[in-house]
Amino acid sequence: MLSYTKRVKGRLKQELRFTLEEGEVVVNELPHQVSGSKILEQIAAQMQAKKLPMVVDLRDESDHENSTRLVIVPKSNRVDIDALMTHLFATTDLEKSYRVNMNVIGLDGLPQVKPLKNFLSEWLRFRIDVVRRRLQFRLDKVMNRLHILEGLLIAYLNIDEVIDIIRTEEKPKVELMARFGLSDMQAESILELKLRHLAKLEEMRIKGEQDELEKERKQLEGLLSSDRKLKKLITDEIQEAIDDFGDDRRTPIVARKEAQAFSEEDLLSNDPITVVLSKQGWIRAAKGHDIDVHGLSYKSGDEFLVSTKGRSNQTLVLLASNGRTYSIKAHTLPSARGQGEPITGRITLEKDATIVSAVLDNEEAYYLVASDAGYGFVAQLKELYAKNKAGKATLSLPRGAQVMAPVFVQNPEQGRVVAISNEGRMLAFDVASLPQMAKGKGNKMISIPSARAADREELVVALACVQPDDLLLAHAGKRFISFAAKELEEYVGERGRRGLKLPRGLQRIDSLEVKIGEGKLVKAEEPTTPSLLE
Repeated sequence: MLSYTKRVKGRLKQELRFTLEEGEVVVNELPHQVSGSKILEQIAAQMQAKKLPMVVDLRDESDHENSTRLVIVPKSNRVDIDALMTHLFATTDLEKSYRVNMNVIGLDGLPQVKPLKNFLSEWLRFRIDVVRRRLQFRLDKVMNRLHILEGLLIAYLNIDEVIDIIRTEEKPKVELMARFGLSDMQAESILELKLRHLAKLEEMRIKGEQDELEKERKQLEGLLSSDRKLKKLITDEIQEAIDDFGDDRRTPIVARKEAQAFSEEDLLSNDPITVVLSKQGWIRAAKGHDIDVHGLSYKSGDEFLVSTKGRSNQTLVLLASNGRTYSIKAHTLPSARGQGEPITGRITLEKDATIVSAVLDNEEAYYLVASDAGYGFVAQLKELYAKNKAGKATLSLPRGAQVMAPVFVQNPEQGRVVAISNEGRMLAFDVASLPQMAKGKGNKMISIPSARAADREELVVALACVQPDDLLLAHAGKRFISFAAKELEEYVGERGRRGLKLPRGLQRIDSLEVKIGEGKLVKAEEPTTPSLLE
């Protein structure tokens, strides 16, 4: 059985404690003045509104033995219990706030509503001042008593003469002060002595009291002269009060994030979908990944343009021909049972701009964003999200350059980028040599003269990112050439180089295909030169 507690910084809040029993959440404590029936009513209302799909049942098992026992049954053992309870804390009375009136009279003597920090700071200053005055008061008492004892000791050492002065003089107080150099306080103390205190042993008692008071005087002066010692004393006194009068804390303090309700995305189903975009700009989403995108029904004169596979709770990123990116929540797209809806209803495309690529993936995934002029950079998909319909200026295009489809990067710290130009030159270089950016032109991947790129005489025709265990296939019409890690080494160089020519007959590459993990299946005894297949 696991125990959990929930504490939040900020306002004073009282919360429940709950446990897990065989996968079910059992609430056995509730905040002050909160009823179990109201909690169940609030949770049931969310279930009926389909805002709590991860909960399938509620039970109130409270009885005379268990005054509070509310059971919340999750849909499965894969439900994140912490996230579920955090949502319930935020949306029900399982977490309740209490107002605290901090209107007090401050050290300046004026009433004011003070924040907790100011309240505690002033109390500490007040406490330090009180303890300091208390110690000073005691020190003054000790000093006065030591002064009196000094006079009494003089009297006992000259007891016969003192008695004679008291018996014979009209003003014995004045005479005592003049004869022995006593102060008014010392002389008054001597005159107030009772006869029974004149015994010989009284001298020893005075010396003993003097020694004790002298020790106390040194201790008090040490405390008053050192702020560190004074604060240590106050700390010890507070701890002593806690030990004598405090009781055990019933609600442990645990560091946890603040309670937060599920967002709309959190409640979405996580189903596989395929997003399809037509050439005339109609978009739709089909359930599943085994979709014949070319066999779907299109409007008259329209046809398939691009598609991407992902999950229904992800964000679709569209890359336009002008380098701008647009984002759409995938779950809001129309079903592929129809012909979809115009993409212009979701985004605002600039004049003459068209969508050239689409990506639907986890927001933490990395992609290579590049132009066919040979420049590119690596970005996380979430960096490509746009906040409005007008999109985000992501890729800066050199003169005459066009946008290429983003390439998935499995790990930006390892692996290689493979770039092939229309002249049949191929270059492989480390992904890590490319910058990670949110927008911009990027760095040169393969060397193409700027004038030739602007005139579109030489450009990049294919890009891919491979890991050491992947197998790369370069397609040229019906023929292709395969590269395992060993074969690819011949084309490895520094980023920005021209690259090497591919074999004759396979220099007009149409596309690159990555077979994930299949490169390690190539036998070591197979030839290391690229194979030519038809």
